[in-house]
Amino acid sequence: MLTVENVNLHYGAAQALRGVSIKADMGKITCVLGRNGVGKSSLLRAVTGQHPVSAGTISFQGETLNGLAPYHRAKHGIGYVPQGREIFPLLTVQENLQSGYAPLERKDKFIPDDIFALFPVLKSMLGRRGGDLSGGQQQQLAIGRAMVTRPKILVLDEPTEGIQPSIIKDIGRAIRYLRDSTGMAILLVEQYLDFCRELADHVYIMDRGEIVHEGAAETLDTAEARRHLTV
Repeated sequence: MLTVENVNLHYGAAQALRGVSIKADMGKITCVLGRNGVGKSSLLRAVTGQHPVSAGTISFQGETLNGLAPYHRAKHGIGYVPQGREIFPLLTVQENLQSGYAPLERKDKFIPDDIFALFPVLKSMLGRRGGDLSGGQQQQLAIGRAMVTRPKILVLDEPTEGIQPSIIKDIGRAIRYLRDSTGMAILLVEQYLDFCRELADHVYIMDRGEIVHEGAAETLDTAEARRHLTV
């Protein structure tokens, strides 16, 4: 589904990604782990078109994405849940969800029932402003908004950050359900090791802008993997 090959990314003179290569397959959860500041979010910005790459290729379903604007990538089926959620605080929950209509054809401009089945709290709060929701509820709203776009791959940047444990479990169930029921690819950036161990089919670990470990989720318990994750 998604292939990142030898990607470099710079912010001015500073290099954030160095020859990064990963794959995210259909029907699989791919998790990218690493400490703060190692380039995980930069990788997702490259995938979603938020920041141009300096070198390398990003392709999705065999089509090169290099140079495509973020809204074109959304039309290609890339759904993005950014770090910090970035919901619209003055819009209602319903309006936030409807903002996901932008890349859709007219016939698809409705909110799928699956969203309310996964996150029933959203249905009971459709008229409330997004900024009045708790952090966990906002995270559910951000995932729901991405689901409205009917993504073929869902890209999530640290969805457990600052979220209470009960909501983390709900988010984990939702991610697993989306993988199993729709067969979509899921690319998940995370620091919460247990969350990735429970969900991931394949893991990558980043350090200093590079991929330093790759393997099945079980490899997270190896000494090599832990060496790159401990502070």
